[in-house]
Amino acid sequence: MGRIAVGVDGSEDSLRGLKWALDEARLRDTSLQLIHVYPRLEHTYPLPDGVAVPDQGSLPTEEELQAAKEAILDAALEQVGGAGDLEVTYTIEAGSPTEVLCTEARGADLLVVGARGLGGFRGLLVGSVSHQVVAHSPCPVVVITPEKR
Repeated sequence: MGRIAVGVDGSEDSLRGLKWALDEARLRDTSLQLIHVYPRLEHTYPLPDGVAVPDQGSLPTEEELQAAKEAILDAALEQVGGAGDLEVTYTIEAGSPTEVLCTEARGADLLVVGARGLGGFRGLLVGSVSHQVVAHSPCPVVVITPEKR
């Protein structure tokens, strides 16, 4: 049984990509891997004197953060009609979207991404992440473009 990987960031194009990937997974009788990448905090700065820091007890636990991230992907899946009896796995990772998507796509039959994500530069037809994924993916890539209006 194969696997279709799909990048999900909550944008309209990624939700259309998820819908397309669900339909394709059903046609191919294959599993579906939803991949969500969030930014890694790469820089830390010393706090100036007098800055209040929240009590560590009020910060969410790793388990609570993971549950919240999974809830985001559950909601995305429900927005496009649910998975039914398809096998669905979630990958939620901090880092560069291009790097994580390409790493996770190893061994996949197909990687599906939306043409435009949540980044800027709205005038571009294809976003920088989708462009880089096409150039570096270890498997075939389907880029879902915006609907014509």
